[in-house]
This record gives sequence, structure tokens and C-alpha cells, in this order.
Amino acid sequence: MELTIIGFWGGYPKKNAASSGYLIEHEGYRMLVDCGSGVLAKLQNVLQPEELDAVIISHYHPDHIADLGVLQYARYIQGFLGKAIPPLPVYGHAFDKQEFLKLTYKEITKGIAYDPNKVLTVGPFQVSFLKTNHPVPCYAMRIEAEGKVVIYTADSSFKEEFIEFCQGADVLLCDCNFYSHQNGKSAGHMNSIEAGQFAKRAAVKQLLLTHLPHYGNLNDLVCDATEEFTGIIKLADEFLSISL
Repeated sequence: MELTIIGFWGGYPKKNAASSGYLIEHEGYRMLVDCGSGVLAKLQNVLQPEELDAVIISHYHPDHIADLGVLQYARYIQGFLGKAIPPLPVYGHAFDKQEFLKLTYKEITKGIAYDPNKVLTVGPFQVSFLKTNHPVPCYAMRIEAEGKVVIYTADSSFKEEFIEFCQGADVLLCDCNFYSHQNGKSAGHMNSIEAGQFAKRAAVKQLLLTHLPHYGNLNDLVCDATEEFTGIIKLADEFLSISL
């Protein structure tokens, strides 16, 4: 399994960058997790929109779905130019019906509702879900293939259920939108100390901090998390790739 960071900023993308978007590949199958602002432009440095096999969405805030519409147009235009492009499955929860319906566009994309209480099979991946603490319905994902595990917390403040859900993961892709002296609970996000404590208690192999803030020294997030977790800690960065 291979994880590639396409976008990692929280709220909106910095100049020439992208908000949430993560490419996970295994056995030639390519799944995009979230598709925030700027993701489509950045994705094309790695692969073309028509080469995606699936998209899965954690929730419907714009910094996680803003580029879904242009992804649909990109595949539509490539089809118009003569490429044989099958409908792209886009998985999302159906608790916001209006937003869920937008996942389907002509014969280009097909919205498919996942049941958060069941394991979802997407290509070679098995995806389990956990509802997060966020102002809107949002789901963390445990993505598994051939014994390797990537956790994507999506947007959430810390909750005890995360520990069992994430236990022993190879990579914890963790929301870290606040510094250690800040409390992100009301906004539905974690700070750097919480991320480190989380990684330690869940005994993950690697902590990858994402959904990053637009201010301050980002390296301080790593320093703070290191006070709690002694394993590998990295900041999410554009096109950072981790092979498992």
C-alpha cells in the first residue's frame, strides 16, 4: 500500500497548495480520500483524473469536497475527447442528502452511500468507519489491505473510541489543526499534544500530522507531539509518499 499526500491544509489552501486530499494505492488501484480545494490541480502531478478508480469522502465541508465538481468536469471533458472512461464511484455518507446527491453527475460519477456500521470494500481495500467529534457528520476511516493499516481521522477532536479503532496502525494520518496551548474541541479538531498522546496510546508505528494551521511555526507541532510519542512523527507535505 502507498499513501501520497496531495493536500493537507485546514480550512483553505495556502497559495499554490491544496486542502485535504490523500491518494492511497494498492495493486494498481487508486483511491482518493477527500477532494478539497486545489486537489485536482495538484493531483495531476501524480496521475490524471481519469486514472482514478474511486473517491471516498469523510464529510461535506468545502475544504474536503470543493474540487469534486471540477473532478467531474475533468472526467467529462476527457470522455468528450474520446477516452473510454467508466463512471467513477464516489463514496460518501447519506446523512446530508443534499450534499450526497451532488456526488452523482450524469454518467461520469456515481454517488454510493456507505454504511458507517459496516466494513466497505473498495477495490483491494477494506474500509471501516468511526463517527468523529465535528460540527457536521464526519467519519474517520481505517483503511486496510494485506495486513497494512492507514488511519485517517478526518476532522475531529479527540475521543476515546479512537484508541481501539486505531490500535497498531502503520500510519495515523491525524488532524492537528491547533498548537499545544490551544483547545480545538469546540471547532472539532485536535492539538499537537493530543495527537501525540493519541499515537502513543494507540501504539501506532508512524504519526503523520495533517489538516495543518496557517500560522505559527509548524515544526512546533512535531516538537509538541514528540513530548508524548517517541515513534516516527512527520508533518504532512505536498507529494510526501509513504510505502507500507
